[in-house]
Formats: sequence, structure tokens, C-alpha cells
Amino acid sequence: MHGTSILEEADRLMTVCNSCRYCEGLCAVFPAMEMRRSFSDGDLNYLANLCHGCGACYADCQFSPPHEFNVNVPQTLAVVRAESYAAYAWPRALAGAFARNGLVISLIAALSVTAFIFGFAACNDRQVLFGVHTGPGAFYQLMPHHAMAALFGAALLYAIVALAMGVRAFWRDIGEPIGQRADMGALWQAIRDAGELRYLDGGGVGCFNEDDRPTDRRKIYHHLTFYGFLLCFAATSVATLYHYLLAREAPYAWWDLPVALGTLGGIGLLIGPAGLLAEKCKRDPALVDGARTGMDVAFIAMLFLTSLTGMALLLWRDTAAMGPLLALHLGVVFALFVTAPYGKFVHGIYRFAALLRYARERRMTEHV
Repeated sequence: MHGTSILEEADRLMTVCNSCRYCEGLCAVFPAMEMRRSFSDGDLNYLANLCHGCGACYADCQFSPPHEFNVNVPQTLAVVRAESYAAYAWPRALAGAFARNGLVISLIAALSVTAFIFGFAACNDRQVLFGVHTGPGAFYQLMPHHAMAALFGAALLYAIVALAMGVRAFWRDIGEPIGQRADMGALWQAIRDAGELRYLDGGGVGCFNEDDRPTDRRKIYHHLTFYGFLLCFAATSVATLYHYLLAREAPYAWWDLPVALGTLGGIGLLIGPAGLLAEKCKRDPALVDGARTGMDVAFIAMLFLTSLTGMALLLWRDTAAMGPLLALHLGVVFALFVTAPYGKFVHGIYRFAALLRYARERRMTEHV
């Protein structure tokens, strides 16, 4: 017996698929499934997070609807995957945030933006808020650097701790003991698989979306989003080094490394999320977890707004619009930080953990 009805359904499908094995070359899910004769809750959560939702197995399966076996692996694992986020959430009291994630993110984002705008207005007179500020330290005339660093540092630290505790519970539940000796070969393989989105290609033909013609569009938009985010993170990290090691204060010139990295990342975070949202609107409902569409859209929208407000701030930072734009950008970023452990952001973390588990399993079987 399993903890939920969707885990029972996932067990049924994996039992059918384990008997058939026609799809074993499509992705990592089916080889990992074949290493098991029965499936615990942890096994099913592991397989669900290993699934990239390419839809190839649905298109290829002879038992998919309307067959009486009703084998729909992508949709079933999508539901299991979403429920696993809540199952491993930390603290447990906030697990319910996943069920109403779209509303939660919208409210927190609106409150965060409002708080920054009114906070700027309360700490400075109207002329400072809407004044023109240029040169090093211009941003800190609206909010002191130490206050900004403390506020966002605390939010980021909380997100990291919450995510780490959730992944720790997931890692233990899928059969990996905490503190086990690191396997550097498996780690490198998992990094490569994640970085290349190796399993978002339906075994090489592409990802299925609105019809039975596979394409690479979703993979391209995922890459733009992921690497755009990494470039923006790199820009923030370099800016931090500039501030503390070189005593150089933001904002920086257009040609400086933090701005160059942030601009490239911002472009990726505009095109990638916009493309993903367009693809999501066209996707075959049979492949997705319709009940969690709000969570997906909210996360995509937050990434897009983070980039949009950042790019707008870059373009108009030397004008009277700088103050309101800075408040808007900081509000969106703060909301992204504090909601990260309770939304679609976690899917990348859990998927990497599943890829690492799969890489370890493969290496173990190869050495037997």
C-alpha cells in the first residue's frame, strides 16, 4: 500500500511498463525502473523527479489512452512529482503553500513591491524617491547597502536552508543514506546530464508538445532560462566581490563585468520564460498536471518579471524613474527568494538529485 492514490496509480503504471519495456531507450526513467521489481513511495518519487516530461513514452506507448490499460506515464509522474515537493517541504507547516502556489506568489510579490515602494518613501523624502541619482552608490541613496545586504542575505539564507532540508529528506527517502561517500564520477555525470537537459529530447527526436511532431523548442527555452539565471547569479556574485574586495559600489558602467553578465542573463530570462509560457499554453492537456498549472505559470512569470524589471532599471537608472524601478525590482527579487522553496523552483533541485541517484545506480550496475 502507498501513501496516496496517485502513488498507487504510479505503481500500477510502472508494473505495466516493467513488463513491456518498449520505452527503455527514451529516457532515464525506464532503465531506473527496470532495476526494481517493486516500488516504494521513495522509488516512485525518485522516478517522478527523474522524468523530464518530454511526452515521448505517451506517444510511443501501445497502452496509452484510449486503451483499457490507460497508461499515461507523463501525466501521472507529473502529479507525483508535484506532490513530492509538498511531501518533502520544510518546515512541514508550509507544505500547503504548494497547493495554492500561484495565489501565494502573487500576494507575496505584490506585498513585497508595495513594502519596498512605501519603505523608500518613508525613509526618504519624495524628491529623493523620484530624483535623478547617478554614479557609484546611487542605489544606496534610496536604501543603505548594509540594510539591503542584510534583508536579501536573510531571505536567501532561509531559502537555502529550506531547500537543503527538503532535498535531505528526499535523498534519504529514495534510498541514499546521508553522509555516504561522494562518487565524483556520478556527480560529474549528473552535472553533465542536467546541464545538457539530456533527457528532454524523447530519446533523440525531441519533445512532444501540442501534437505528435516532436521539436526541440522546449529544450531551447529551458536552456535560455537556466543559463540566463546562472548568468544573473554570476553577475550578482561578481558585483559582491567588486563591493567588498575592490570597494567599488554599484551601479557599474555598461562595459563592467557585472553589467555584461547581467545583461546577457537578462536577455535569456526574457526569451526563455516567454517561450516556455507560450509552449505551455499550447501543450496537450493529456501530458500535464492541469491542477498545478498555476504553480508553473507563477514561477515562469516571476523569472520573467525579475529580468524585465532588472533590464528596465538598467535602461533608465540615470533618470527620475530609477527609484520606483529599483523598488519594483527589489520587491520582485525578494518575493522570488522567499517563495523559492515552495514553488516550481524546487523542480530543478530535486531533478538534479534524481539524476545523481541514477548516475550512481548506473555506475554500480556497470561494476557488478
